Amino acid sequence: MNAYGHHGTAPADPVPLHRLGVPPAENPPFAMGTFETFGPDSRAGYPHRHTFYEIVHVTAGTGAHVIDLVRRPLSPPHLCFLLPGQVHHWEGVTGLRGVVMLFTDDFLLARPGDRQLLRALGERSWLHLPPGPSGDDTAGLGELVRAMGREFTAKADGYASVLEAYLHILLVRALRLPGARRPGAATGRAAEVSREFGLLLTETGGAEGAVGAYAARLGISVGYLNEVVKQTTGRTPGELVRAARTLEAKRLLAGSGLGVGQVARRVGFTDPAYFCRFFRRETGISPGDFRRTAGGNHHVPRTESIDPHEGRP
Repeated sequence: MNAYGHHGTAPADPVPLHRLGVPPAENPPFAMGTFETFGPDSRAGYPHRHTFYEIVHVTAGTGAHVIDLVRRPLSPPHLCFLLPGQVHHWEGVTGLRGVVMLFTDDFLLARPGDRQLLRALGERSWLHLPPGPSGDDTAGLGELVRAMGREFTAKADGYASVLEAYLHILLVRALRLPGARRPGAATGRAAEVSREFGLLLTETGGAEGAVGAYAARLGISVGYLNEVVKQTTGRTPGELVRAARTLEAKRLLAGSGLGVGQVARRVGFTDPAYFCRFFRRETGISPGDFRRTAGGNHHVPRTESIDPHEGRP
């Protein structure tokens, strides 16, 4: 089985794009298996991004995983959460073993709140699983992943709803782990507007630019958008738009062959010179210098440990 239905440089995206290709007979839009099951695309060594969510339970291997320009050395067991649009690749991996889950937004229709949980987990990406004396993790997430695998393989009546429930449990329990960033506790209309704004930022990479453009797409006033986003995230919409544009620019500079002017247009700037000033103000470095720093490794030389105890006295 190879659920990576298409890969290559899509006309609309200069970074190689993988789409989830699940045959109609295998609906719902969810696939699960080992790295060997999915083949080379599941451990691609070149920067690419997905149109789908990916959860990886790594049980063995050495090397590193580079996600949105941050290099994370492997130290199994751990969980990895990748969101649609994130640019990543595996670097120098050997002996990589584990389970991969792939699914689209359509799989979350019964539990739309799980999108917020996934976004919170995607902000951290890697979570260490404390190993227990039996070799499994003390949080029991490895056994939960194996139970999902058995359900997916058997495909008994109602298996899709069982997988949806298992996924929800996995997300909730993963957010209890050290290092996880829990979503805000806000509920109601304000929280929903803030979630939709976040999804739009992810979808557009901040390219709409003006906060007013996002407010118009959501059918609300700029004032209300400012109020609810500040209330639920602690940051203004303008700050989040700038962060999204900067991140997307970094992805394109490091993961594509586009010129600086082309990158500027991709993230919503008509004037490349203004984009360069914006990028330097946000990052402290010019787009050209950033690309040279990323160099042939396709990422900036920054390493982040997945050990939750690192840095503690």
